Amino acid sequence: MPRRPHADRCIRRTFPICLFFSFILQGTLAFAVPMQNDPNGFEGIPWGATFSETGAFTKVEDAGQSQTYELKTGAPSLGPVKVDSMRFVTSDGQFARVTVRYQGKATHDQILAYLQSLYGSLDRTPGQIAGGSVRFHSWTGFETEVTLRYETGTDRGIIFFESQELRRKITGGNSATVF
Repeated sequence: MPRRPHADRCIRRTFPICLFFSFILQGTLAFAVPMQNDPNGFEGIPWGATFSETGAFTKVEDAGQSQTYELKTGAPSLGPVKVDSMRFVTSDGQFARVTVRYQGKATHDQILAYLQSLYGSLDRTPGQIAGGSVRFHSWTGFETEVTLRYETGTDRGIIFFESQELRRKITGGNSATVF
């Protein structure tokens, strides 16, 4: 049987492309949903507010333009849910981000329900909610963006509550959703 060089070349070109897209489709992309009731801050602290060490906060990191604070009292909680850590980040002295870390599937489910009660339901259209080993959920408002990343294999989660305006200062153009 004679070989068809055109078909072989076509297969050689399309196979890597198909392989690439199969890896992408196995990834866990989720799209942001519009935020209801943008708080323009976090738990009553407006974005851009002057932030410093007080009776409630202690500085845990000073990286020049960016300072990080933690609560001084008790175990942190996000609404009714106890979490492992909660860090408040400033950029040039302006309140810009809160990073929350937690562990456990039950905690994740409680946090997801709490965030949906505050910012609106996630889009449950097939293909919108992430599956696989890493799940992303995001709510985007005019002033605030909330991004939740949860690893099902390790049962670890991280949430970023960020000022849309000040995010670029903190990340320097890099992705803010890294562990």
